[in-house]
Amino acid sequence: MEREFINPRGIYKHPAFTRIVTVKGPMKMIFIAGQTPSDENYKPVAPGDYRGQYISVMQSLDAQLKAAGATWDDVVYRRIFVLDVDKYLKIQSDPTLPKWGNPDRPPPSTMVGVTRLSNPAFLIEIDLTAIAAA
Repeated sequence: MEREFINPRGIYKHPAFTRIVTVKGPMKMIFIAGQTPSDENYKPVAPGDYRGQYISVMQSLDAQLKAAGATWDDVVYRRIFVLDVDKYLKIQSDPTLPKWGNPDRPPPSTMVGVTRLSNPAFLIEIDLTAIAAA
């Protein structure tokens, strides 16, 4: 399976995501539903704490990728929903925040500010699309 990460000339090269990823060859597509910062009983984790909720969400996504036979290098699209864009961006600029995936090849990504998620205590929700070798 061949992957190509493309940032076309003339379009701002964003440091947090790649504009285009193409995939060619035998593959398995993986769609991971929006992951919230919740425990096994769907109770909110780290209420009011963007950093804690982000880490919870990413750890859950990591487990789901592994369960599907994939890694962060297989992620080809990420969608992030947050209640407060500025607070989310602030934690993302913290150099001590754990990193997932290759920072030189981040997937295309969309971030959307929303007024509410499925539980009022949830601050962040992230869904993923990944493509792994068949």
